[in-house]
Amino acid sequence: MNRSAAGSLTVVGLGPGNPEQMTPEAAAAVAAAEDFFGYFPYLDRLSLRPDQRRHASDNREELARARAALQMAIAGGKVCVVSGGDPGVFAMAAAVCEAIEEGPSDWRDLEVLVVPGVTAMLAVAAKAGAPLGHDFCAISLSTNLKPWAIIEKRITAAAEAGFVIAFYNPVSKARPHQLSEALDLLRRHLPADVPVIFGRAAGRPNESIRILPLADATSDMADMATCIIIGSAETRLIRRGDRQPLVYSPRSYTGGKA
Repeated sequence: MNRSAAGSLTVVGLGPGNPEQMTPEAAAAVAAAEDFFGYFPYLDRLSLRPDQRRHASDNREELARARAALQMAIAGGKVCVVSGGDPGVFAMAAAVCEAIEEGPSDWRDLEVLVVPGVTAMLAVAAKAGAPLGHDFCAISLSTNLKPWAIIEKRITAAAEAGFVIAFYNPVSKARPHQLSEALDLLRRHLPADVPVIFGRAAGRPNESIRILPLADATSDMADMATCIIIGSAETRLIRRGDRQPLVYSPRSYTGGKA
């Protein structure tokens, strides 16, 4: 029997990892769901009740995960698909939409809700000051779904246009060299003293925030748990003695540092 009228699918962003950074809306969505689909480490963040079930899968199985969740929801389940950070930023909301577009027509009648979360670049930016205070963009360095040539083109365009840039998925075992290439590319277009923020596990107990000039940034300072924010020529650094400096991008554009 098709019980689609009673089923629902909610895509939830859990935030960067600190339970205090999970929104009340996301917590309520988790409390209301019965079945949870997600990447193993993200599901491990949840304290599920005995009546709630988890369906864990690997991080490269996004479309298969989305389809399985939709199939359960269309059968009447109250399903939750979880992402770290925000589900709409390089995460599961897009995979669910893609699955719906390519799937059976009745999937389009399903109640689907996307609940936002604090994405990595926002968590890292808050720890550093206000580097995203003016125009910015986010670029994933992963080549799983797009070629490196496209990534290079986008990095160049963003740097030339004066955007602050957030790098997601900066390195992996399969592509350890690409962050070095990206940093070399940025040095062709940006001043050597532009601040670079390496934010690893922002908000979690093993958090590490490192701020240094572009000239000194190297690929061994990052892993897949790191989000990197590269300032623009406008971005300033306020030194505060022994305390971590504040990094900010002024709200008004002057065409370069004063």
